[in-house]
Amino acid sequence: MSMPRPHIVLIHGAWQGSWAFAAWQPMLEAAGWQVHAVDLPGNDRSPERRADATLAGYTAHVCARLAALDAPAVVLGHSGGGLTASQVAEALPDRVRALVYLAGMMLPAGISFGDVIAQCRAADAGFHYTGIVPHLAWDADGTTSRVPPAAAREIFLHDCPSEAAQAAAARLCPQPDTGRDMRNTLSAARFGRVPRVYVECLQDRSVTLPLQRHMQALTPGAHRISLDCGHVPQVACPQALTDALLPRLSSMPFPGVRP
Repeated sequence: MSMPRPHIVLIHGAWQGSWAFAAWQPMLEAAGWQVHAVDLPGNDRSPERRADATLAGYTAHVCARLAALDAPAVVLGHSGGGLTASQVAEALPDRVRALVYLAGMMLPAGISFGDVIAQCRAADAGFHYTGIVPHLAWDADGTTSRVPPAAAREIFLHDCPSEAAQAAAARLCPQPDTGRDMRNTLSAARFGRVPRVYVECLQDRSVTLPLQRHMQALTPGAHRISLDCGHVPQVACPQALTDALLPRLSSMPFPGVRP
């Protein structure tokens, strides 16, 4: 009898959609995974669902996808998608085999990414960070932001193949700020019992390495994988990501997961 094909749910970050994983998805499928890349409400494919572009709305959307699967899944959050991944584990810990943070925001309860930046600045006078925020274009009422393509290529996609970087930069969508400035509500009894893997990106210009390391210190216990790449390894180096991550997942005691 063949082993069941394991599930992995992929959660994109701000200004993105499920398309953000298109280059990587075939590699996961070739390795035997059933891949479910979500489109968070209010983003790329459903801008009319702006009211659901909140942590609660994102969590409910992913939980519904998990509940429809025939077995628990690995849940991966890229960048800001890490916040949703954490909250999904809190909501449905028995449906989440493991959490993977891909240059992701792995934050303790009540702490925002802005708080992490402030903590790093307070702790180290030499810490310098700008990220994408100074480059954002805002709508008239200041509730929705957009990333100019040139800024996306410089901050997010600087080490990606040129054609893929141009395509991704052009595809970025407007992002309601309610879906970006979020804080988790987590407990040790639920979120805390789910195994975690943190994939840090050493050349990241968006969630820079000091910020990634500080988040790992604030939420200890995740297995660390380091990749020498920028913010979007699923585009910049999908094979290296596959080779580094899948053996780690296969070593976890989950039936049906294999490299």
